[in-house]
Amino acid sequence: MAKSSHRFDPTAIREYDIRGVVGKTLSSDDAYAVGRGFATLMHETGGARAAVGYDGRLSSPSMEAAAVEGLRDGGISVLRVGLGPTPMLYFAVRSLNLDGGIMITGSHNPAEYNGFKMMLGKGAFYGAAIKRLAEIAASGAYAGSKRGTSEDRPVLDSYVDRLVQDYRGARPLTVAWDAGNGAAGEAMVRLAAKLPGRHHLLYETIDGNFPNHHPDPTVPKNLADLQAKVAEVKADLGIAFDGDGDRIGVVDDKGHILWGDQLMVLFAREVLADKPGATVIADVKASQVLFDEIAAAGGRPLMWRTGHSLIKAKMAETGSPLAGEMSGHIFFADRYYGYDDALYAAVRILGIASRGPQSLAEMRDELPAVINTPELRFPCSDERKFAVVEEVAKRLAQAGAKVSDVDGVRVSTGDGWWLLRASNTQDVLVARCESKTDAGLARLKSALGKELAASGVELPKD
Repeated sequence: MAKSSHRFDPTAIREYDIRGVVGKTLSSDDAYAVGRGFATLMHETGGARAAVGYDGRLSSPSMEAAAVEGLRDGGISVLRVGLGPTPMLYFAVRSLNLDGGIMITGSHNPAEYNGFKMMLGKGAFYGAAIKRLAEIAASGAYAGSKRGTSEDRPVLDSYVDRLVQDYRGARPLTVAWDAGNGAAGEAMVRLAAKLPGRHHLLYETIDGNFPNHHPDPTVPKNLADLQAKVAEVKADLGIAFDGDGDRIGVVDDKGHILWGDQLMVLFAREVLADKPGATVIADVKASQVLFDEIAAAGGRPLMWRTGHSLIKAKMAETGSPLAGEMSGHIFFADRYYGYDDALYAAVRILGIASRGPQSLAEMRDELPAVINTPELRFPCSDERKFAVVEEVAKRLAQAGAKVSDVDGVRVSTGDGWWLLRASNTQDVLVARCESKTDAGLARLKSALGKELAASGVELPKD
């Protein structure tokens, strides 16, 4: 394994993590360089102890071993917390008071992918920090000479105990669960065993081939088996996790999907009952219904940029007790640590469902009705995607449109709103429209399409 300078494939350096296709754009040499470069950054902040965990992908054990070697060669004492979800790694850093952590995970990507999510100190590690790690590796300017130590430190039991600690239920529930053969599987098994009620588990065995369905709960077809199980056992709700357990999907007792912004309405009402006036954060893709409901519950809604690392940083800055994204990342600083943990979010939604006089479907049905497009994603090169958004923003400003530019452009009209932003992780533009009427939605899509056409981009048919 290369111990000197190392260059990553440029496509592997992302905004929020380092990620690629194993054997093509990602290798064990990359894993070693991640560990060695991260060790250098830890030394700069006075850090000496880090946790390392890994998900269930077939390449993860070898990637984990290489990252540990890189950290140790950089003089870091490594606590190997083992196989589990990404939030278990975050929990280890917090509960063991460590100086950082590396999680080997491909998140919700296909089986051939893998990657690295990191936290330096107790905060998010992203953007410029990831680019700097790559620069350190490319120059071979590694710090640390004395070799560090390594020890196994399993934390799965203590992690699950911490999850259960915040369950505040009243009546026992019937719950269907689906881990999608992802890294949350064993934690899900242990969590369900400690909760009251009846629990029906799907695909709890961790298997990096993902033989049953892809572990991404934002894609409706991936929730079909969970919906069928909810109907079969007459469950009060169903809960699904993504590949590394930091994003949640929820199905109500009628089999309807509760999207991230709908879940956030329920969570915000609960949190704001204890913390009136608190700031609650959601990303720019969330429904206007969420921001209105936060205000109606006595909170201060804050629209922020999409991206789990960006949201975590904004929470820390504002002291917000709750934040969430349409993608199912839910962040609780209320009674918890402020990072995205889908298993913890599951405990909180179970408590809400258990205590309430209404079913989850009844709660969902009472939300104001809106019509929206799915998230529209269409190819646009890295060189062009941000320029397109800038061109659209300039034309909108000249036209006097009502625009939020916190992340791309979100345009409000009498019909509702439309959004256009550049993805931070892929060569795509992302768009979404929302209205209260079909005619209003058609007008919003037309306005979006005209702006894109003016920049030489065609809006895809949805």
